[in-house]
Amino acid sequence: MEKNFIIAGFGGQGVLLAGEVLANAFMLDGKNVTWYPSYGAEMRGGTVNCEVVMSDIEVSSVNKKMTDFIIVLNQASFDKFESKVKKGGYLIVNTTLASEKRNRSDINYVFAPISSLAEKLGNVKMANMLSLGLLSRASGLFSVESLEKALDKVLPPHRKNLLPLNKTAMEMGYKYDLFPVSC
Repeated sequence: MEKNFIIAGFGGQGVLLAGEVLANAFMLDGKNVTWYPSYGAEMRGGTVNCEVVMSDIEVSSVNKKMTDFIIVLNQASFDKFESKVKKGGYLIVNTTLASEKRNRSDINYVFAPISSLAEKLGNVKMANMLSLGLLSRASGLFSVESLEKALDKVLPPHRKNLLPLNKTAMEMGYKYDLFPVSC
């Protein structure tokens, strides 16, 4: 089984960190994985995305034409990546920064005010980890516990103080009432 994931947003939203955590969670679960970042020259505010490919066997390639699961954290990412969701796949949308549009009838939409929920935790920068919790629930392919272990592995020592808040964000995302909407 091979599954593809894209996480997309703008610089400063922690898109690449989220992808790295996801890739490490799969590795901790014994899967083969590739993490492929893509970003503009801007430091913050430019477009950023990453692709994670997970497989039970050797990963075939990255930069797939179609993707199983996509998280979009802003409108520009929604507009760019909605067409790349495979038939029957999932598009997880941060409705704080993107509209609730359903342009396709062959995919599942998960709408959640990700940034607003992160603000309720006291730090909007937790939106990336909250979105991974949503992805865990929607996909059923990995656990929040695997994400937490991966985050602990990935965070540098000077950021370890943020582990409890990040874990709370992941759990909040997992517990959010998804109600995926198909058209």
